[in-house]
Amino acid sequence: MMSLPDPSLDLFVHAVQGKKALDILILDLRGKTAVTDFFLICSGRSSRQVMAIADHIQEELRKNRIRPLGVEGAGSGHWILLDFDHVVVHVFYDPVRRFYNLEGLWSDAPRIQIDNPVSESSDFFAEGDDADDTPNVPAYDS
Repeated sequence: MMSLPDPSLDLFVHAVQGKKALDILILDLRGKTAVTDFFLICSGRSSRQVMAIADHIQEELRKNRIRPLGVEGAGSGHWILLDFDHVVVHVFYDPVRRFYNLEGLWSDAPRIQIDNPVSESSDFFAEGDDADDTPNVPAYDS
């Protein structure tokens, strides 16, 4: 893995990788907003995986006495936001991530793509489709 701009990001990256999150990306927002220094964005292939990733992040960071200031969206499993002050973690169900496109909104922020430790074609993701995995995102009229 490439060198991260803040050593504490290692804890977050390892926690996210622990549940095989996909498309892990860090946006460096220092000097661009007062809200946080970094967004860590990742995806899951089902709402169950999204919830498992978010739960795992909290469990792993708790071991290091790091707790979120707030958690939003944990009920739906489509977009869970974990606010750790200097790092805000966004765990998306993949179609919801594409719809909201945070990467595009922050296109001027330096980014660090993190390699996935497992192949995206892994059988791990063959969980089957849940009826609740269809995100309820607003229609987009172009």
